Amino acid sequence: MKSQYAAPDGIRLHYLEAGAGPPMLFVHGFPEFWYAWECQLAEFSKDHRAVALDMRGHNLSDKPADAKAYRPKHLVADLRGMIDHLGGKAIVVAHDWGGAAAWNLATAHPERIEKLVIINSPHPVAFARELRYSPAQQQASANMNWLRRPGAAEKLLEDDCARLVAMLRQSTSDPGWLTPELLARYREAWTQPGAMNASLNFYRASPLHPAAPGEPADTVPDLQPQDFTVRVPTLVIWGERDAALLPGLLDGLDACVSDLHIARIPDASHWVIHEQPAQVNRLIREFIVK
Repeated sequence: MKSQYAAPDGIRLHYLEAGAGPPMLFVHGFPEFWYAWECQLAEFSKDHRAVALDMRGHNLSDKPADAKAYRPKHLVADLRGMIDHLGGKAIVVAHDWGGAAAWNLATAHPERIEKLVIINSPHPVAFARELRYSPAQQQASANMNWLRRPGAAEKLLEDDCARLVAMLRQSTSDPGWLTPELLARYREAWTQPGAMNASLNFYRASPLHPAAPGEPADTVPDLQPQDFTVRVPTLVIWGERDAALLPGLLDGLDACVSDLHIARIPDASHWVIHEQPAQVNRLIREFIVK
């Protein structure tokens, strides 16, 4: 694998590349970095140009200080620029915050996406709906407001990143993937200068978060399907034991995605790409060869 940099939209993005062939772009979420896709890079580099980037604010990519630099339009610009760097069109596979950016990219720039794979990341219309009307999802997402607070980064970095490690252990259905070797690599990424605070700017810049205590739920934007329609072939893989993003986020998704395929994995959590990499790879492979 080759470690490289590109600078779309003026932001220097670090990425790993392996293999040759049609491009596949892998986009991580919080609190991860390119290494989250290690198993997918090994599989899909057999017949694709497989690329996993560090999103802005993470690991070795640029880390703008202003939270406004992490608004959805800037994340979309990064992905669009990376795909242009790779030749103008790609299969996009994305998880968590990477999925949020990829949903918006597919809405704004469908011509850049050959096929879209989303893993445990809610479509913005569904997320806004559930944050407004579902008490269960409001409760499940409550931690977002803590992550938006000043000082959260310092708390997460205390005691050799103990809170982050505990968060991963408590939210996975199979902690076996959290090996000492993996956690050492994650700690190295988390402790890059400015990285933790920058990664939390994804939460601070997003318009979609639960209402703060005492605020009415209707402060969450009321998004409409016609404004966020995805018209590229899309596979959604969902670990149904995700404690933060509940399966109700899949309800009504066909109103927002014209060519939709959903694969539910009942015994997997938010971290399904680590817990069941072979199953995830098989589902992706079957989808992209159709």
